[in-house]
Amino acid sequence: MSRIGRLPIEIPKGVDVKIENSLVHVKGLKGEMQSTFSPDMAMKIEDGKVIIERPTDQPRHRALHGTTRALLNNMITGVSTGFVRILEVVGVGYRAELTGSDLVVHVGFSHPVKVEPPDGISFEVDTKAKQIKVIGRDKQQVGQVAANIRFIRPPEPYKGAGIKYLEEIVRRKAGKAGKTGA
Repeated sequence: MSRIGRLPIEIPKGVDVKIENSLVHVKGLKGEMQSTFSPDMAMKIEDGKVIIERPTDQPRHRALHGTTRALLNNMITGVSTGFVRILEVVGVGYRAELTGSDLVVHVGFSHPVKVEPPDGISFEVDTKAKQIKVIGRDKQQVGQVAANIRFIRPPEPYKGAGIKYLEEIVRRKAGKAGKTGA
């Protein structure tokens, strides 16, 4: 029994949802998105809520039920409020800055690394807190761009220097013990 799939999706004010067969088009304040879902899932709009129903209790349909609901909910949330992923730059001399809409990261290389935002993504940089905000309407795209930025210099285990997610906990290693000779 899918608990996620059975939950109706509330449509917020200012968001327009159109369902045509298996194509769903969502339009809101932050932009518009469209996606094609499995034709097995029945989607309908009732009383300002989107309801998704599955045809049978086969494992394939049960899996699609929750997935379809989650993806559609992410689309509706994305066009109404958007998604944010916060990265933290840790290290002596490590910093990030905006040049126009591009992100420039200085993280110990001989050259600065420039990251251009794809369509639908924007960056905000807090230089005092050394934080980078990746903002967009597509949850998957926001997460992928944040992962690509983290991949430039992942946090190392000895000092923790690098780019990490704000909520990420870096497991630290002890390092060398040092000499104890006479």
